Amino acid sequence: MSTTIDFNALVDAKNGRVTPVIYTDPAIYELELERVFGRCWLFLCHESQIPKAGDFFNTFMGEDPVVIVRQKDGTIKAFLNQCRHRSMRVSYADSGNTRAFTCPYHGWSYGTDGALIEVPLETRAYPHGLCKEKWGLQEVTRVASYKGLIFGNWDEGAPDLATYMGDMAWYLDGVLDRREGGTEIIGGVQKWEIECNWKFAAEQFASDQYHALFSHASAVQVLGAKPDDDADKKLGAGQTARPVWETAKDAIQYGEDGHGSGFFFTEQPDANVWVDGEVSQYFRDTYQEAEDRLGEVRALRLAGHNTLFPTMSWLNGTATLRVWHPKGANKVEVWAFCIADKDAPQDVKDAFERSATRAFGPAGFLEQDDSENWVEIQKILRGHRARNTPLCMEMGIGNEKRREDGIPGITNYIFSETAARGLYRRWADLLMSDNWDEVIERTEAFKAEVLQP
Repeated sequence: MSTTIDFNALVDAKNGRVTPVIYTDPAIYELELERVFGRCWLFLCHESQIPKAGDFFNTFMGEDPVVIVRQKDGTIKAFLNQCRHRSMRVSYADSGNTRAFTCPYHGWSYGTDGALIEVPLETRAYPHGLCKEKWGLQEVTRVASYKGLIFGNWDEGAPDLATYMGDMAWYLDGVLDRREGGTEIIGGVQKWEIECNWKFAAEQFASDQYHALFSHASAVQVLGAKPDDDADKKLGAGQTARPVWETAKDAIQYGEDGHGSGFFFTEQPDANVWVDGEVSQYFRDTYQEAEDRLGEVRALRLAGHNTLFPTMSWLNGTATLRVWHPKGANKVEVWAFCIADKDAPQDVKDAFERSATRAFGPAGFLEQDDSENWVEIQKILRGHRARNTPLCMEMGIGNEKRREDGIPGITNYIFSETAARGLYRRWADLLMSDNWDEVIERTEAFKAEVLQP
């Protein structure tokens, strides 16, 4: 799709300006499907969700349905979930185990390797023959794993996954690499829709700790320990009775290549006030192993927000990992996974799932605060003047730096918008560029500009 849209005018990251029509315009959304979701590495599922040959999991890349399947030799492939005859899906269950995918419309059947293996009435319906080798499922161009997480990418010219992640891998390891056994997904996947553009959610998880002081104030007040609490409301041994931002010594935001993260420096491995006591005690019990593997800063990090551009987000210490599946310019479907250390005891895993659902499930008391904000903003942007009025994104501008203490990437104080500006700059770079070489050239120029003294 060609475009005449001036994205440099809509996203002025250098001066901290974004015009909100980027959240509402159908033409921009269609271009996103092609140039963002058709080019970037997208989280598909966790390896623990497809452990055996024939195991499959259905998800989306942008709005394209995709099925991921474990092969007989243990490798993983992903396919567009679309019959090559009339475009029906060939796999409908959320997940399961199968020896073949069969279209319910006309019965074309595909092996787990994507090959077309059965066509009903083939010799009579195709008297001149049908070259089935040409009509297998369309395979996702590139599939790669990172410490249990499986990603897919349609673009042959994209950087490899490790390069694409860059310094964000250091932040992601704080969840994936705490213990030798790695992680697994606990329970199923909670899914719900929110009437808002996907970028609101991705940006908040990348860059916005600022909202928590106000949007979540009432929830934290309810949860926090009080002098007259009865015994049933006591916090766990490793929990802080106050929000981490009230007791932390310092804080940092990271933003680079569209990715973003933020957290506070703490002195004890104290879990968030909204997780169960079993979880907070588990973090204390396993702290030394985590510190040996990750170092003190990441081992202590049991709070904080993150987005791997464009749509995979997670919260440290809370076990929620989610994908923001776009469903039009004005709607997003949230898929929330509970991710926990594989070697954790079962009662701790149960507590992880319980805590994550209570706080960040579809009816979670913190999730509801976020959703309400995004929905209300999307309503405001129905107005012509509102969606064409530039928004201020100047927080912390000019204070970006690279640190010398081992924490990687472009950083700033946590209450800044470095990651948000970087996210929208990468987003615009993708929409304006014809290939990844151009994207990288634009992004590198922006980073050099950001770090100018």
